[in-house]
Amino acid sequence: MLGEVLRDRRRRLGLTQEELAERAGVSVRTICHVETGRIEHPRPATVRRLADALDLTGTDLEDFQRAATGVASQTPTLASHPSHPSHPSQSSQSSYVAHSSYAPYPSTPSYSSYPEAKSIPAQLPPAHPGFSGRASQLAALDALLDGGADESQPHAGEAVVISAIAGTAGVGKTALAVHWASRVAARFPDGQLYVNLRGFHPTGAVMTSAEAVRVFLDAFEVPAERVPAGTEAQFGLYRSLCAGKRLLVLLDNARDAEQVRPLLPGAPGCLALVTSRNQLTGLVAADGAHPLRVDLLTTAEARQLLAGRLGPARLAEDPKAVTEIINRCAGLPLALSIVAARAATDPHFRLAEFAGELRATGTGALDPFTDDDPATDVRAVFSWSYHRLGPEAARLFRLLGPQPGPDISAPAAAGLTGLGPERLRPHLAELTRAHLLNQHAPGRYTLHDLLRAYATELTHEHDPEPDRRAALRRLLDHYLHTAATASEALSWYRDPIALPDPDDTVVRVQLDSPAEALAWFTAELPNLTAAVQQAARAGFETHAWQLAWTMAAFFDLAGHWPEWVTTHQQALDATRRAGDTVGEARTRRNLARVRSRQGRHQDALVHLGRALSLSRELGDPVGQAQALRNMSAVLGRRARHTDALDLARQALILFQGAGHRIGQGRVLNQIGWHLSLLGDHRQAVDYCRRSLRILQELGDRDGEGATWTSLGRAHHHLGAHQEAITCFNRSLNLRRERGDLGEIAETLDHLADPHLSLGDHATAATCWREALQLLDRLGHKETEAARIRARLRGLQTPNASPNAKPPDDALHLT
Repeated sequence: MLGEVLRDRRRRLGLTQEELAERAGVSVRTICHVETGRIEHPRPATVRRLADALDLTGTDLEDFQRAATGVASQTPTLASHPSHPSHPSQSSQSSYVAHSSYAPYPSTPSYSSYPEAKSIPAQLPPAHPGFSGRASQLAALDALLDGGADESQPHAGEAVVISAIAGTAGVGKTALAVHWASRVAARFPDGQLYVNLRGFHPTGAVMTSAEAVRVFLDAFEVPAERVPAGTEAQFGLYRSLCAGKRLLVLLDNARDAEQVRPLLPGAPGCLALVTSRNQLTGLVAADGAHPLRVDLLTTAEARQLLAGRLGPARLAEDPKAVTEIINRCAGLPLALSIVAARAATDPHFRLAEFAGELRATGTGALDPFTDDDPATDVRAVFSWSYHRLGPEAARLFRLLGPQPGPDISAPAAAGLTGLGPERLRPHLAELTRAHLLNQHAPGRYTLHDLLRAYATELTHEHDPEPDRRAALRRLLDHYLHTAATASEALSWYRDPIALPDPDDTVVRVQLDSPAEALAWFTAELPNLTAAVQQAARAGFETHAWQLAWTMAAFFDLAGHWPEWVTTHQQALDATRRAGDTVGEARTRRNLARVRSRQGRHQDALVHLGRALSLSRELGDPVGQAQALRNMSAVLGRRARHTDALDLARQALILFQGAGHRIGQGRVLNQIGWHLSLLGDHRQAVDYCRRSLRILQELGDRDGEGATWTSLGRAHHHLGAHQEAITCFNRSLNLRRERGDLGEIAETLDHLADPHLSLGDHATAATCWREALQLLDRLGHKETEAARIRARLRGLQTPNASPNAKPPDDALHLT
């Protein structure tokens, strides 16, 4: 019946099957199969497109829908989904869709064993309100989402890849992806994720997959303590959060398939949209992605873009100038948008004047981003905007080009330029108005990659090398001294380092509370890691290792172990190139800390052995003692308690000789701990009490908490169970104050033992259950969790003896 209705209506309009296919955006084969009855019930999207192409309304539309489905359709068109009204969001990447069996109707049930996200992410950038053109690409994406327009194909509805060939930069792939994603966002009720992978960042600061997955886990509001330590485990947690949900994931500006692949959700109901300047053939070949070509705008589309920004009347005043602008912008949406923005800002100028400025600039293209098309002259478009800036704003723009991070805060920009915040503010506003700078968040600014490349060219052309180096030094000073303040707010104690005096103009953000410090580190993490790399490359070796050193406290608390390793390895290489033995020794001790946390104890011992040798060469007894104390802790984790005890005693002698009181207090606790594990519990109590007196006097609450745990263990094994309970409770209070869930779980595990010995099985079980909940939240302490589960099962089994000993992990590398 539908075939007859379709054929009759088509013929009344005088359309061939080919003409109807072109109008509807469906294949000729699909129309033929519908008319012959081979397809009796097309997909709703196909029915909708055919009805629109046949201009059906009212009763005719209802009859057509009834013939196709048996009932009048109530499904809204895609165009009815709301977009996000907002500011422009242009970019220069190709786009891909990699899509895992998208199910538009009920979602796959969630799995109770997966951790639950605390929020529904909505990370899509704002869609451009003046977006125009790209009708065929939008139709292709719609067809993908609906399962494929060509219903005669058995595998319709798989992944789609959006790519471009020549002139890829600024061709508007991200604008297309964001526009379409915003339009269909309502069909992904469990959220939309977005990340800029910075695959073609001009300074090389490409975001790794490991960094990106942390962005997604943060979007799900997964607490830091629940984030697993290993990268693969983090990818697994991300995929678990996606399972059973309908999510749209937009991976912007990817470098290659390997960067993207770990971030694909891989669950039915999810859709991944990937943008890149490369065609990502590996993603097409291995992951079923389908390429969708996005080329330069046609003349008609470019004219439509300009008309949307400037109005049809203004274009009609000078059609020859409009044609020249379109030709000189080479149909590049980014270039056209900049011209349109400038013309809208100066409405009293004729469009012929803007065309003349482009003509006078000359031909050519921004060299790193031109490919083979000489007509793509982005530099010409940027240049006249730049030349309209005031001197200070122009200098700021130039210096922003090579700055290392993906964005920059106002205080950091003040440091870069040497201007105070008040003097800088109007220049930031001027650049923002000129569309040469984007304020993507309050007080935070970023440049499009092409603009960054252009600014970098300009600064090398106009700013002498000593001036550029001084600007980088000021920026590094800002990051280093602010990070040192933040580290101090997070750390109860660390041996200080002598920071270089900053430039007088450097703005140092004051961070007084742990919450402020954590927020600052979180916001600046990509910039700080990029700054370490840039400092090491540019010959600022001291800044490199000291900046890495200031980040260790944040890494430890927030669980960013891969970044910890990367920054400190870069810092280590820098210190070795510079022959900085002090920096090398410090950096190796920090590397040992993270390696030991990762279970790579032998690597930790190698770094600590070298740090010990360097400290001996320097005649630094405190450095030697810290290396020995940390080696003792690592050996303790390997159950080599006799060797660990010997190293701790050597460290104590050195700390005492240097008058280093906190070092004495902490290593006395280590000696007591190892003595207890070796069976000498009475002597362990003596050493732990000596430790407590020193640490309480100096206010080292972290060290005090560890010592109360050691003291509690010794009392428990001496049979003084009530005294042990008192000690463990004091440790628990201090560790709850610090908020380290692993330490809290460890103390609860110990606290269960004396309760069990006193016959209070209920309290012991309560302690173990809470400890187990905390370990499950952490996600990367499976061995400890399994042991506690076994002890809990033992409590419920008659004649069982749930007395398996806890691990020897009460000591901390600091």
